Amino acid sequence: MAERDDVILIRRWFQRLQVCIQTVDFVGSRPLFADDMITFGTFTAFTVGREATEQEQWRHVWGHIDRFRWHLDDLRTLISGDRLTAVGMAVFESTGYTEDGRAFDRPGRATMVLGRKAMGEEWVAQHTHVSLFPGTPSRSFGTKRDHPPAL
Repeated sequence: MAERDDVILIRRWFQRLQVCIQTVDFVGSRPLFADDMITFGTFTAFTVGREATEQEQWRHVWGHIDRFRWHLDDLRTLISGDRLTAVGMAVFESTGYTEDGRAFDRPGRATMVLGRKAMGEEWVAQHTHVSLFPGTPSRSFGTKRDHPPAL
């Protein structure tokens, strides 16, 4: 029962992030991530800190894609014995755009290392690794203003 409750909170974490990505809500996403988080970067080996991750990663992606959705029916989790650390793994889909505005499928996967100070608290990401599936163009062009809204 306890592990089920932890998985529900992990699923909710992914759902909250999905809404932030869909609405390009950087401010709303900040409580989901530790200030000192570490990410694998697209442009650098490691990006340290939530602010740096937002500037170097999220701002180059979120406003340039549409239809971002996690496949949460297949969410995978690992939860530590003390229930204070967890790993959530999920596949996602989204729509990207070529330089000339043509839409393309933009699927990928993510691994999130989550932590919390006490059982029952919300999870906070300490490490993220997000990658596109092989063969998927790494860059999407334009902005949400350039394309019809599609959540």
